[in-house]
Amino acid sequence: MSISIRPCVSGDEAALALVGQATFLETYAGALPAGDIIAHCRTQHAETLYAQWLGKPGYRLWLAEMEEGGAPVGYAALTPPDLPVATGEGDVELKRIYLLNRFHGTGLGGRLMATALDSAAHAGFTRMLLGVFGGNARAIAFYARQGYVEAGVRRFRVGANEYDDLVLARAL
Repeated sequence: MSISIRPCVSGDEAALALVGQATFLETYAGALPAGDIIAHCRTQHAETLYAQWLGKPGYRLWLAEMEEGGAPVGYAALTPPDLPVATGEGDVELKRIYLLNRFHGTGLGGRLMATALDSAAHAGFTRMLLGVFGGNARAIAFYARQGYVEAGVRRFRVGANEYDDLVLARAL
């Protein structure tokens, strides 16, 4: 099975929204209330949100897709930092790195991460930040393997409830 990673362009918002919603549901079904998952996906994984991101300066997105048939299976998004820690001009946020569960353990997550890290370093950034749900042990372990360390904590709203997120950082 061959999967390519390419920069996103206008028109990719439907694929990004589909992967975002599917991945969020896969990850949090049974861990968060269904109403919170649905509300979060309606707003934070809406096609309109991704269309806005694709048109904003300072936003870079990449789509992972099957080479045969083009089905989207993951993506990564870099944005200006919006986290409750001190940031500077050398900082960038890995807003999302999402991958359908069946592709975990294939090395594709590492490829998406490397794509984002290389792009950020090439653009002159010196530190990458991200937020991750404190209860997502698998993601936290992945980020630790990638060299991220805890830089803070934030409260993150999903639907009607707030949850603890870790803010992680690594030098580029």
